[in-house]
Amino acid sequence: MRRLEPDQSARPRKGDTWVMQTSAPRIAVIAAHPRKRSFTLTMAAAFADTARAAGCEVDVRDLYRLRFDPRLRAAEMPDHFGATVRPDVARERAAVAGADIFAFFYPLWFNATPAMMKGYVDRVFGMDFGYSAIHAGGNHPLLGGRKMITFTSSGAPQDWVETTGAWSAMQRHFDAHFAAMTGMEIIGHHNFGSVGQGMRKDAVERCRTEVEDRARRIVGAYRRD
Repeated sequence: MRRLEPDQSARPRKGDTWVMQTSAPRIAVIAAHPRKRSFTLTMAAAFADTARAAGCEVDVRDLYRLRFDPRLRAAEMPDHFGATVRPDVARERAAVAGADIFAFFYPLWFNATPAMMKGYVDRVFGMDFGYSAIHAGGNHPLLGGRKMITFTSSGAPQDWVETTGAWSAMQRHFDAHFAAMTGMEIIGHHNFGSVGQGMRKDAVERCRTEVEDRARRIVGAYRRD
C-alpha cells in the first residue's frame, strides 16, 4: 500500500482552501470490515485499483488489518489539559494528509456507521486535523477543498433503509455533520442493499462495475490536464 506523502508547504492554514498539487487527484480509501474477503473490501479494492489505473496515487487504509484502535482516550479529548495526539493517530494523519479525495467504505450495522469507522473519524479527523478551535467559540474547518465519497452496504434492501428513515437520518447526522465540521464537500454516498453471504456472484460483479465506473467518473471530473 502506498502512502500519500503530503507536501508540508502546501498544507492548508486557517482560512485557506486546499488546492490539488497533482494532475490526477490523490485518494485515500478508508475501509472498515472485520472480514478480509468481504463485500466491503472487495468494493474498496475495485475503487482503488480503478483509480490507480487512471493515474491516481491511492492509499488504502484497511482499518482492521491495521489493527486501528477506535477508542478515544480521555487524554485525547480537545478539552483535556495537555491533550496529546497518540502515535497511531499521528501515523494515520500523516498517511492521509495529502489526499484530495477521501473514499469511505463500510457496512451499515443497526442502520448506522460501525464503531471502527466512527472511532477512526473521531480520532483521526478530530481537532487540529479536521478542524481547529477559534477564540470566539465554535470550530474552524481545516479540510476545505477536499472531497468525500462514501460506499456502504446493508443486509436490508435499499428501499427498506429509505422508508424507515434510516437513510436520511444517517446522511443528516453523520455525513452532513462530518462534512460541515471539516469543510469537505460530499460528492456522493451510495448504499448497496440486500448484501449478504449468499449474494450471487453476478450481483457482486454488477456492484463492482458500478464502483469502478464511479471511480473513473470521479478521476475524470477532478483531473487537471
